[in-house]
Amino acid sequence: MKKIFFTILTVIFIMSTCYAQDIITKKTGAEIKTKILEVGQSEIKYKKTDNLDGPTYTILKSDVIMIIYENGTNDVFFEEKKNENTTSENESNRDLFPKGQSDALRHYRGYKYAGTGTLLVSLISPLVGLIPAITCSTTPPKEKNLNYTDPDLMKKRDYYYGYTDRAKKIKQRKIWSNWGIAFAVNIVALVIITSQ
Repeated sequence: MKKIFFTILTVIFIMSTCYAQDIITKKTGAEIKTKILEVGQSEIKYKKTDNLDGPTYTILKSDVIMIIYENGTNDVFFEEKKNENTTSENESNRDLFPKGQSDALRHYRGYKYAGTGTLLVSLISPLVGLIPAITCSTTPPKEKNLNYTDPDLMKKRDYYYGYTDRAKKIKQRKIWSNWGIAFAVNIVALVIITSQ
């Protein structure tokens, strides 16, 4: 019985560490998987998740668009314009990509059907659940599911790429975390069934 209990705890620990990490998204769109140590006035201090005993890194807050914490909360560092309904024609392309990513984080919820379908199929069989997980995570979100608020901004190339890039990453993360949950449930169920 102790062996079964230890196995269950090990599986749960492994699954939780796979998803327990903070993610820094730079304005360039690059993501860094980290453990945030401190968010200061102008800098963010962190350690890389693959080397928590290693050096402490620092990044300028002005180079970061957002931090997604391991508990699901986030900090967005992009400064919004005072009037969101008007878009300046001289707004630089450099600012449109991070604005698209920020807006996708706030508005995109189109992953729910793909995530729920993956979870349900994976609960029946994790191997069969890989089919919808892989299929759904490799396809970009459909236009009708993007839920953007400003059609004029979506016509601008950099904003569109920022929004759709972030939406696809959100969709992928939700799909694979649902598959991981179903996989862990199946492992626990298998351990309980085989122990009896």
